[in-house]
Amino acid sequence: MIVSRDHERLKLIRKLHDKRWRDKLGLFFVEGEDAVDAATAEPVDLLRAGEDVEPKLLAEVASAPHPPRVIGVYRRDDLPAWEERPATLALWRLADPGNVGTLIRTADAFGAAVALSDGCADPTSPKALRASAGSIWRVPVGRFEVCVDSTLTRVALEAHGGSPLGSIDLSGRVAFLLGAEREGLPAELERDVDAWIPIAGAESLNVAASGAIALYEWRRQQA
Repeated sequence: MIVSRDHERLKLIRKLHDKRWRDKLGLFFVEGEDAVDAATAEPVDLLRAGEDVEPKLLAEVASAPHPPRVIGVYRRDDLPAWEERPATLALWRLADPGNVGTLIRTADAFGAAVALSDGCADPTSPKALRASAGSIWRVPVGRFEVCVDSTLTRVALEAHGGSPLGSIDLSGRVAFLLGAEREGLPAELERDVDAWIPIAGAESLNVAASGAIALYEWRRQQA
């Protein structure tokens, strides 16, 4: 059993808190029994509190609010490879890992893919992984540039302006372009149509809520 916080297996997890090390090593970690159970690949390492490591030492290297009973280390290469799907959430400079993870979970619920631009939060960061609730293993995540494709209808979701989402024909392959809540989408970003979600009371919706509503409307039109 590991009884020293300087053990190499614990040092690795500390490194993987940092995106630079995740990029360099091609590894990431997940926390908790549910997260480990959701994995579709064999772990590089698995640390169990009370079996492999003292619980207090595992808690020290964790990022979750409540100390996990297990932490698993996995290879990024074992995540789903990019594939085209009928709908894609294309995220533009979403820096909040919670929003990125939630949108991956939303994409999983509707059978969609996710594309990320430069400036987006790392989907394998601890916070994004917690928000994705295991969906990272089922959703293809690729580069934003794949959405610049003439076979896609690119629907830019805006807080104001454009056509009501429900009035737009969402048949065929669709990419919903979603920007950060404050900056939104740049005017020069290629799109086929601007859309807004009619709401009452609030000035705008959280970007994760907007993505969920867009995919729901897409799915409804396919019925």
